Amino acid sequence: MPELLLDGLGIPESPRWHDGRLWFANWIEQQIVAVGLDGSTEIMPAPVERSMGWSIDWLPDGTLVTTGDKLRRQEPGGSFAVLAGQGGNEIVVDRRGYVYLNGADFDFAGGEAPRPGWIKLVTPDGAVREVADGIEFPNGMVITPDERTLVVSESFAGRLTAFDLTESGDLTNRRVFAEGLGPDGICADAEGAIWVSTSGSSLVRVADGGKVLDRVDLEEKRMPFALALGGPDRRTLFVLTAEWRPNESIADNLDRLTNGPRTGAVLTVPVSVPGAGRP
Repeated sequence: MPELLLDGLGIPESPRWHDGRLWFANWIEQQIVAVGLDGSTEIMPAPVERSMGWSIDWLPDGTLVTTGDKLRRQEPGGSFAVLAGQGGNEIVVDRRGYVYLNGADFDFAGGEAPRPGWIKLVTPDGAVREVADGIEFPNGMVITPDERTLVVSESFAGRLTAFDLTESGDLTNRRVFAEGLGPDGICADAEGAIWVSTSGSSLVRVADGGKVLDRVDLEEKRMPFALALGGPDRRTLFVLTAEWRPNESIADNLDRLTNGPRTGAVLTVPVSVPGAGRP
């Protein structure tokens, strides 16, 4: 059964195991939070000009970067500078420092009709180019341990979609990794499987092709927004969750999470196969 590590959060998102702690974006509160396995926390204000739809990651040299209205990097003194004017939701950085951002150009929280999203590449020189389109509400992304494949959650399509990564940073050979899911934030393990949420209060470990290898069920009305594998041996599955009422509209759920009780939490589950790949 999942165990509670931290609660009282807004909407916890974008978990990353980094430097011996779990780091994540605490939406609504506009915070970047680092939590140890003992529950001790460090909190810093996020340099993001919107309360939802932003993420964190690190460049190969250890520099923290944030998405949101713009792509920003943390300077040595702790301040943040704009790395690229391109905004985005989720992020993953490869071994060369190539930054993959995704997003969709419509007002999700405001109830605007959906439009297909995109994945864009920001190279170390700051240049931005689109490398994939037609993504049905892009969400979490991972790069597999062999650095050859990028997998993205298409939340509105209920599937994980894979691309080959080229030396130039382009994405090719688009294909389905798994379907019949409710994917948001995802993470990969050393066997090439991916932990991903379903359409309800549960999460599964799936292989390429869609075979379900393992399953974890949460309490009713607990939405697993994002997942990460970490801990000293990367055999701890971190589940970032908050209350979500499926019989209510997206707008009503977000309003309650924003203006009501802070139901966000970080849960932990031990697993046998360690995390691998990026993030």
